[in-house]
Amino acid sequence: MYAIIETGGKQLRVAKGDTVSVERLPGSEGDSVVFDRVLALRRDDGELVLGNPVIEGARATGRIVSEAKSKKVIVFKYKSKVNYRRKRGHRQIGTRVLIEDIVAG
Repeated sequence: MYAIIETGGKQLRVAKGDTVSVERLPGSEGDSVVFDRVLALRRDDGELVLGNPVIEGARATGRIVSEAKSKKVIVFKYKSKVNYRRKRGHRQIGTRVLIEDIVAG
């Protein structure tokens, strides 16, 4: 069974036992997390259930494994002929979550 969940403005395909990276979530390592915005669900018998926009009562639960910074994104501004150059870097903090269970609504 797998589910399509929405968190942090992104959609992710998750299954039981998967470890996924999501936008930073409140809580510390070992805390439980519930994703209740389930957009689609594929059951073990092959049936696909689609939400409108979400499936009522369906949820995916997980546990926070760690917090880590992503790879650095470089922002470089440049204007020709005037010696204008600006280089900035940004590292977004994300949360790693282990999916423990998926419950169909």
